[in-house]
Amino acid sequence: MKKTRVAGLIEMNGGFALMHRKNVKPTPNSSMPSGDYYVFPGGGLEEYDKTFEDGVAREVFEEFGIIVNVKEKLYYKKINDEREEYLYKCEYVSGKLGTGTGPEFSGDPKYKSRGEYIPTIILKEEFKNKRIIPEEFKEKIIKDYNL
Repeated sequence: MKKTRVAGLIEMNGGFALMHRKNVKPTPNSSMPSGDYYVFPGGGLEEYDKTFEDGVAREVFEEFGIIVNVKEKLYYKKINDEREEYLYKCEYVSGKLGTGTGPEFSGDPKYKSRGEYIPTIILKEEFKNKRIIPEEFKEKIIKDYNL
């Protein structure tokens, strides 16, 4: 069964809202990066998500505690035959960044071993100097947003 990750690009306060991943430990037999980096808020689709857009809005709320309008699909990345990722442009509606209650913030040891999850705004002028994953999406944003 194909695993689909959906994520949001949210413009806020002169930048983009991203999840800062800190102190991520290398995992044997995993393609996941280690160290410090930034990712777009999102995650895997759930069986109750009616659309990809529903999944993006749910994941952003779980991770960041904010409500967004999902506007349009920006980018697609096929990772392999079993995994793919979509990035959607989102518009901030309401809520306070950093009030998410997703499993990353539950104290679950499964997530604790994956390093820290810190909701962050990366200013547009700083965007190209940050380690942002996936790199393909970062490069497209730099080009499309003239950063």
